[in-house]
Amino acid sequence: MSRSRDAFYMARAIQLAKKGRYTTDPNPRVGCVLVKDDVVIGEGWHAKAGLGHAEVEALKNVQDATGATAYVTLEPCSHQGRTPPCCDALINAGIARVVAAMQDPNPQVSGSGLKKLRGAGIEVDCDVLQEDAQALNRGFIKRMTENRPFVRSKLAMSLDGRTAMASGESKWITSAEARVDVQRLRAESSAILTGINTVLADDPALNVRIDLVADWQSDVLQPLRVVLDTHLAMPVTAKMVRLPGRSLILTCADDSQKQCALQQAGFEVYKLADKNGRLDLHAVMDFLSQQQINELLVESGSVLNGELLTEGLVDEYIIYMAPCILGDQGRGLFKLPGLQKMADKKQLKLRDVRQVGQDLKLTWTPR
Repeated sequence: MSRSRDAFYMARAIQLAKKGRYTTDPNPRVGCVLVKDDVVIGEGWHAKAGLGHAEVEALKNVQDATGATAYVTLEPCSHQGRTPPCCDALINAGIARVVAAMQDPNPQVSGSGLKKLRGAGIEVDCDVLQEDAQALNRGFIKRMTENRPFVRSKLAMSLDGRTAMASGESKWITSAEARVDVQRLRAESSAILTGINTVLADDPALNVRIDLVADWQSDVLQPLRVVLDTHLAMPVTAKMVRLPGRSLILTCADDSQKQCALQQAGFEVYKLADKNGRLDLHAVMDFLSQQQINELLVESGSVLNGELLTEGLVDEYIIYMAPCILGDQGRGLFKLPGLQKMADKKQLKLRDVRQVGQDLKLTWTPR
């Protein structure tokens, strides 16, 4: 089949994979299309960890897949996990050709699936719409290859770059439409990270408001809530601990009494390495990778955002810019006391601009 037809069917497989955007964690989002005689005979996507993988779902209602081509957005697995190997399902179904968008970055698979298919006499092609497939699973790839999550920081600011009034008042800078868009960012994320100062100031819920988005189903996974709390100042009455799901406190303090009180309230408390008396942010990322966090959304103030920027730990910034001015006494986006000269400035690259309600949604990546 021609490269253009391969791309056509792979584009459909990627569209199917996106159906699992809010539900597959910690697994990758994968779609599959089965084609025989240039006719689609089966489709499937991975919906949730523990349920059937995309290839198995696509084969479910197919009477005869002998001689068909399977278009898969990620290399079929060859190992036994929660579910049987997808390679075996394709081989047993009589699939003649497999087209994969990309090789699986998981060391347990990483080429072995494609090798097994070739060993069974199946024709294999790879790297069709590879960039599109990679964009769909940036967090999974980052965790498998660099042992850390893909980190995205969400910020809201006025035209003059302020996130709040000098008093700390910030509700609401942006429009209702932008705030709904943020719920989608949260739902795509494995975890939401903030600092203790934000908790003490705002008592945030850090959850996905499913009721705000009309086209969502109740199976949207709630992200983990993660708070960096160097000195264990978290109140046991914080709103987030009363909500469904896990609330984690990461600290470098040795205070068993406070730790015990927080654990009794429902928090999970973990002690990590420190750096100059504060939590080592690289140790934080390593820990979150061990927790199988693929995508991390940062919602915090200028101090933590400044530290993450300084350490080079943010992969993408989503900044909502509202058509308002808060004045020169308002609070800024980043606290960066180390920047003294123009040569020290931090460079970002604009990747995307779109309007959300009355606001602009700007997507930036570090240079």
